[in-house]
Amino acid sequence: MKDTTELAYKTRLLNADTRWKRLLDVQRPYRWNLERLGLKNVLDVGCGIGRNLQNLKRIGVTAVGVDHNEHSVNEAKSRGFEALTSEQFLSAYAANQPEFNSILLSHVLEHMPATDAIQVLKDYLPYLKPGGIVVSITPQEAGYRTDPTHVNFVDLAGIQQIMEAATLTFENGYSFPFPRLVGKIFPYNEFVAVGRK
Repeated sequence: MKDTTELAYKTRLLNADTRWKRLLDVQRPYRWNLERLGLKNVLDVGCGIGRNLQNLKRIGVTAVGVDHNEHSVNEAKSRGFEALTSEQFLSAYAANQPEFNSILLSHVLEHMPATDAIQVLKDYLPYLKPGGIVVSITPQEAGYRTDPTHVNFVDLAGIQQIMEAATLTFENGYSFPFPRLVGKIFPYNEFVAVGRK
């Protein structure tokens, strides 16, 4: 499976969202990380079934999700989140006015070549207010290997290049939740980068 637009991809996301993970609240540190970034009025690009929409809601942040997988969007909607397909978003926000204070791309850039990643950012930047922030989160090595739809390993230097090519100012980046070395064996270690419009 290489196509993230198919029903099979939504099913894979649902299967990864197991009961024991919800009971143990394994999302707590990742939710805390989103909270400390100070996100406001978020456009969650590549929202999938709504994991980060839920995290944002739990910390009191308004968010709209957009994804190119209509099956995932329907699942996010069924969970009570505002989510749209890419086409629905472009139609609903046709005025192209800056509406959002933050854009979140969590586990998105690794699914495409860098040229496509730059274009995705450029497509959504008109909806970001001047001075707004873009947060990009990508998996480190162990996490990258867990998904056959990953096509481009994107580390902090790669994220910086993508952000700068999309006319953002790269502000900072770090390894989370553990130091960088852990990402070679722990699949949930991530690169987190912040850019500003």
